[in-house]
Amino acid sequence: MKLRKSALLVLMACLSATGLQAQKKQDVLQYSMQTKWAKEVDPQNVRPEYPRPQMTRDNWENLNGYWEYAIESKGKGKPSKFDGNILVPFAVESELSQVKKMVGQENYLWYKRTFTAKKNNKERVLLHFDAVDWEATVFLNGKEIGVHRGGFDPFEFDITAYLKEGEQELLVRVWDPTDQDTQARGKQSATPRGIWYTPVTGIWQTVWLETVPMDYVKRINTRPDIDQRQAAVKMEFSPLSKDLNLVVTAKVEGKTVNVQTTALKVGSSQAEIDLNIADPKLWSPENPFLYDMEIALQDEKGNTIDKVGSYFGMRKISLGKDANGYTRIMLNNEPVFHWGLLDQGWWPDGLYTAPTEEAMLYDVKVTRDMGFNMIRKHVKVEPARYYYHCDKMGVLVWQDMPNGNYLKELRVEAWEKDVKRPKESAVQFESELKEMMDDFGTFPSIVVWVPFNEGWGQYDTERIAEWVKNYDPTRICDAPSGWADRGVGDLVDIHLYPGPGMEPAEKNRASVLGEFGGLGWPVENHLWWNKKNWGYLTYNSQEVFTDEFSRIVEELQPLVGWGLSAAVYTQTTDVEGEVNGLMTYDREVIKVNPAEIKKLSAKLYQPWWNKQMLVADSETERQEWMVTESKPAKNWMATDYDDFFWMKKEGPFSTEEMYTLEASTGWDSDKLYARKKFYLSQLPQHLYIKHYLPKAKVKIYVNGHEIKTIEDKGGRKRHYSHELFNEAIKYLKEGENVLAVEVENGKEKAAFDLGLYTSEVMIPLSPDTAAN
Repeated sequence: MKLRKSALLVLMACLSATGLQAQKKQDVLQYSMQTKWAKEVDPQNVRPEYPRPQMTRDNWENLNGYWEYAIESKGKGKPSKFDGNILVPFAVESELSQVKKMVGQENYLWYKRTFTAKKNNKERVLLHFDAVDWEATVFLNGKEIGVHRGGFDPFEFDITAYLKEGEQELLVRVWDPTDQDTQARGKQSATPRGIWYTPVTGIWQTVWLETVPMDYVKRINTRPDIDQRQAAVKMEFSPLSKDLNLVVTAKVEGKTVNVQTTALKVGSSQAEIDLNIADPKLWSPENPFLYDMEIALQDEKGNTIDKVGSYFGMRKISLGKDANGYTRIMLNNEPVFHWGLLDQGWWPDGLYTAPTEEAMLYDVKVTRDMGFNMIRKHVKVEPARYYYHCDKMGVLVWQDMPNGNYLKELRVEAWEKDVKRPKESAVQFESELKEMMDDFGTFPSIVVWVPFNEGWGQYDTERIAEWVKNYDPTRICDAPSGWADRGVGDLVDIHLYPGPGMEPAEKNRASVLGEFGGLGWPVENHLWWNKKNWGYLTYNSQEVFTDEFSRIVEELQPLVGWGLSAAVYTQTTDVEGEVNGLMTYDREVIKVNPAEIKKLSAKLYQPWWNKQMLVADSETERQEWMVTESKPAKNWMATDYDDFFWMKKEGPFSTEEMYTLEASTGWDSDKLYARKKFYLSQLPQHLYIKHYLPKAKVKIYVNGHEIKTIEDKGGRKRHYSHELFNEAIKYLKEGENVLAVEVENGKEKAAFDLGLYTSEVMIPLSPDTAAN
């Protein structure tokens, strides 16, 4: 029974529950919090690292630092005077920018600075912006040199023709409607509340100059093929002014492992070569091995015209079958469970921009220390150096397209058809999606593309998913993550709070839990604001928070045996009013001991192929129970009770027709009693219960002994929950056993289904063999 419909979006209820009202514009930026790295920000040397690790050159200049800024009405021209200084690359709303002002869709944000550069007829000067949110118009020496739209992708302009002798004047005009238009904007909102955060406007990544020869390498994309022991290297060039030779060299610790040379004709602008890699060392979280690579353009005499440094990893991400026949995510042709954190990448002092590279990497390091092997980068794209370090540290990355569009006319409820997105908006979205894949598709750590999240601006899902899969067949497509599933892409992905739970793996799609958990703990003296802070469930002590976190992670373990390929816990850190991080927003408090989390994490990587049903549930095939709606005798749950006159009916059971179930057996009374016999050849060491019981209260008995009562408060749609059930083991016996349940219909539309299983190999035992 596949999920094709869903109840109202849980998100809307969560937002309502926060009780946060829209804020006045002047109140949005009143909150302040610094991380320990803020004091290390040097305005004379801010974010000094070379920004493009996949294509390195020596001849560059960092333009970060103090610029002048002005906020002017859109109706005005270039400002005659500026308001003061802003520290680039921090967004104007951030504390680290030293401005901390709102801009709004009715205004332009202007930047100004000067730099020196020499005109040289044998060289080109490139001006790079690694990210500007959202529309950037660039002027040099009074002339407009170009416009870029998109808040998350790097862009550049060849400014050679606009240079003059001596000092150059650079002017940048930015317009950002934040949440008032259809552009990709992630979690930004002009009225931060709940899951929506402070706006980010303007330059928020490094700005830099690069001097290159007239003929130069513009872009590299390396795609490994471990089965063929090759790496396909695609390159783009400036249209060549003369015939040149292309030389591509792969190295390990300075030693050449392969070199390929090909001739390029005048006017060429692209080329592709295959590097053969004998006995390749494969990249994985356990061994993130990287090959160094050099790409050179040489003239007929062997003189190097241009040379860039790069690297690649030999790894394969795909789908395949495990020993039980479940479709799994495979890494290097082996099933690997992806256990990760939902990572928003927000900072209290820098918003989108971490104060320092050390700060940016701290989150990744803590994630690895906790035993996670994956990060879902949620509706945000990080600087290239982030993925470079994920490559080096062995972190699998699921990369979201930062759509985040939640305008009323572009909301998609799970059971509705995709929205009809305006053509101009669709063209812009697809342009930014392609640019993201082009710019970051050469990092081996990125293994999954996520074009849509939870129906936000979701349109033409089937077409977009097919395009993503075809454009980059070396990665998996998750379209969408959560709720509005359309049966396309490589993954069937649900979001379930608190969870865990899953949809069954399909023939050609793996089952993943794209978001779950969201447990909140507001740590005193580490909160963003004095309003109501929230998590999907909120606790007031570290002890309870730790216990609940441990419980839901332990309940993930049996799901792996059912074919679950990945799970993403929400989330890495608190963010503004959200307190459901494993760290506080200022990164000062780690809420659960990383060593304890690492122990829990290690269990998820074990091969859970030995799952065996003891009492089958009705999720995929309806199962019979002996049931009655009349109050039975007191010993109705005992092993020797005679249920001959009870009715034999198929689960699942529901009090009325439910669109979350394709088929069910109804019951009308306040209580339903059910029994089922099962047989054991040996006693299990681990026992799990799988249940579906929205709006129902269930008492569970094993061999006449009451084991536990479960009261489900709803909100799980039709996803089954899994729990440890080890407390029942002592009441089991070899041979015949009886599972009995009393189901109380506390509210309308209650439903019930239940199964019992173990993670061990056990010899099946039938009633006939049990009698012998």
